[in-house]
Amino acid sequence: MTKQIEENLEKIPVINWLVAFGKKIKIPGLEGMSLYDVLEMYVIGIVKGALTTRAGGIAFSFFMAIFPFLLFILTLIPYIPIDGFQDGLLSLMQEALPPKTFEAVDFVIKDIINNQYGGLLSFGFLASIFLMTNGVNAIFGGFEYSYHVTEVRNVLRAYFISLAVSLLMSFFLIVTVTLIIFYQIALTRIHKIGWLNTGDLDLFYYGRGFLFLVMIFTIVSLLFRYGTKQGKDVKFFSPGAILTTVVSMFTFYLFGIYVVKFAQYNQLYGSIGTLLVLMLFVWLNAIILLLGFELNATIYRLKRKNKARAK
Repeated sequence: MTKQIEENLEKIPVINWLVAFGKKIKIPGLEGMSLYDVLEMYVIGIVKGALTTRAGGIAFSFFMAIFPFLLFILTLIPYIPIDGFQDGLLSLMQEALPPKTFEAVDFVIKDIINNQYGGLLSFGFLASIFLMTNGVNAIFGGFEYSYHVTEVRNVLRAYFISLAVSLLMSFFLIVTVTLIIFYQIALTRIHKIGWLNTGDLDLFYYGRGFLFLVMIFTIVSLLFRYGTKQGKDVKFFSPGAILTTVVSMFTFYLFGIYVVKFAQYNQLYGSIGTLLVLMLFVWLNAIILLLGFELNATIYRLKRKNKARAK
């Protein structure tokens, strides 16, 4: 099939020149494989892997898991001895969500805050762990339906790993919010001492953005590493994780402009339009996550193919 694709591309002007140029660029770590080989396998995986269908399934499960995840985090707040943790969490969420969508989520969050403190052994807390795990398990299921993935886990093992990863994601979120609070306290003290005018330099804004970026990259790398059986060979700083983080940040910026300048969801659908914006945002990020995973899966498959040829 690769030979047939190459023959078809060589008949197209300009494209044939790009194919020849791509074959000359060798990628380190792939035992001589060219940039064209990676891109060809990557595109085949996207086309044959039903990317948008998998993204839709992930987006639905992830959207259903958002509020149970918040219930899980908010239940833990009384056990976290850090002043202002709840306010820091809400501030981080407001920055992470698209413009004009936080007010829709804010009502639900405040309702959870006012009614959910039933303790670590309450039914609501245990149900939130179950639904939160389902969201992560749906992501891993989307990974396993990739064209490049041939080995899958059994149901119980997959669910157990999803539970562990969901708890780790919660831990990274708590650590990020904690670091943001301590960072804000440090900036306030520096400002009082007179070393720097931290308000004019927007140091808190840039520092919080950097910590949020590190959290996103860490969570994405965690999902790629434990999402499939072959993930154990994926490094922390993988090409897929870098691609997902960079593209998601860029998409978030463009999506914010789209929502503010062009989108008319509220005028067409009323208050429910805000939820539609949130669902669209989750779906786009699910596609970006799958694109990053497909890149890692492509590189892994090419490495295995090269090792098999070398034997």
